[in-house]
Amino acid sequence: MPLATLRRATRETVSGLPREFWWLWTSTLVNRLGAFVATFMALYLTLDRGYSASYAGLVASLHGLGGVVSSLGAGVMTDRLGRRPTLLVAQASTAASVALLGFMHHPVAIAAVAFLVGMASNASRPAVQAMMADIVRPEDRVRAFSLNYWAINLGFAVSSMGAGFIAEFSYLAGFLVEAGMTAVCAVVVFLKLPESRPVAQHAGKVSDDVRLAAVLRDGRFMSVVGLSFLVAVIFQQGSIGLPVAMGAAGFTPADYGLAIALNGVLIVALQIPVTRFIQHRDPKRLLVVSSLLAGYGFGLTAFAGSVGLFALTVCVWTLGEMINAPTQTGLVVRLSPAHGRGRYQGMYTLSWSLAALVAPLMSGFVIDRYGAAWLWGLCAVVGTVAAAGYAALMRHLPEETAAETAVPGEVAAVPGEVAAVPGEAVAVPGEAVAEIAVPGETAVKTAVPGEAAAETAALGETAAETAVPEKPAAAEAAPA
Repeated sequence: MPLATLRRATRETVSGLPREFWWLWTSTLVNRLGAFVATFMALYLTLDRGYSASYAGLVASLHGLGGVVSSLGAGVMTDRLGRRPTLLVAQASTAASVALLGFMHHPVAIAAVAFLVGMASNASRPAVQAMMADIVRPEDRVRAFSLNYWAINLGFAVSSMGAGFIAEFSYLAGFLVEAGMTAVCAVVVFLKLPESRPVAQHAGKVSDDVRLAAVLRDGRFMSVVGLSFLVAVIFQQGSIGLPVAMGAAGFTPADYGLAIALNGVLIVALQIPVTRFIQHRDPKRLLVVSSLLAGYGFGLTAFAGSVGLFALTVCVWTLGEMINAPTQTGLVVRLSPAHGRGRYQGMYTLSWSLAALVAPLMSGFVIDRYGAAWLWGLCAVVGTVAAAGYAALMRHLPEETAAETAVPGEVAAVPGEVAAVPGEAVAVPGEAVAEIAVPGETAVKTAVPGEAAAETAALGETAAETAVPEKPAAAEAAPA
């Protein structure tokens, strides 16, 4: 690709997103640049502390269990307390618990604090995703989520190399560096990110109509969560089943490192052009294709007999990962009400946390009992089932409107809601509010001399104001 074309493509990919998104993106990047615990926990416990591999696996499971526990709780906090307070609590708690973990020596204490680290670090995900959905326009959300995913992988790739050198010097230094970087993220959130949670008009109070029970009763959304779990189990095999299978086949850890490094390299190099390709395409087809690429990408591993072939399979399922991650997150936002985004994102996060618990058990059992070839065949089957599920589930998917983005500092375009903007008044019934035009629908405005017209464009219906008796009403059409 010519350099000029690449520059233009990059500029178009990153342009048009609000300033608040970029501060949130920066917070994500800084956080991942400091990642240490998730990458080097097993080596720290086995090489530095001298514990067994079984104990290291137990600690890793407890770390994942903490994420499972916090997923739903963090989603509720995101809706009740707000996105910004939840982020601050999560990041401050993560910084404190990671620093504490570096000083723990007793095995029970290490396991307990690892559980707390898992809870704290996972608690920020629903808040980050809900805030992005609040501040980014619907037509830009896939692009925004894709850029955030790119930042995660860029930060992880850099931190993996840097943390390796830090670990050779001192594992404690690695824990303290991660704690410090996470604290920096909290400072960025505190100084640069206003609250974006939508607030109901009535009495200026937060709308809290969506309960966890209502989320569980949302059949279509819970089906998406189930399909997300299946796809997540497949992707988990890249760090669980693949190294075990390659080791059993006689390949060295360096061989595995070489093959899996392509995952991060491809995401960093290709996520932006892939984003340009997928951002305006049918999410149903994208999710079907990504599920098949994931399933059959790992399925092809059964036929790999060299490092080059293993690397080729990594390329196939990495492409599926790049398509799936932003599309899936955008679909979750599309299916969730604005005032319940935290709970919906928490439930979606839960699917990945559960996959992190189930995948090690599944891969270990299948490899030990039947062999690695059966694991890769099972991945192909699960990918096919997920693809068929997405194809069936996403028929008659509701259209996404442009009138549901709450940009900090502006009125939230959510039916019946406004954005909570620090230092600004909340719209109260009977007073003037900002005009909201839904594409393709008509807003009817009452012309009342000397009075401000309050307009509302409700989803799925024509917004109309009641004409005051004995005063002429003028109709005004919203742009299609």
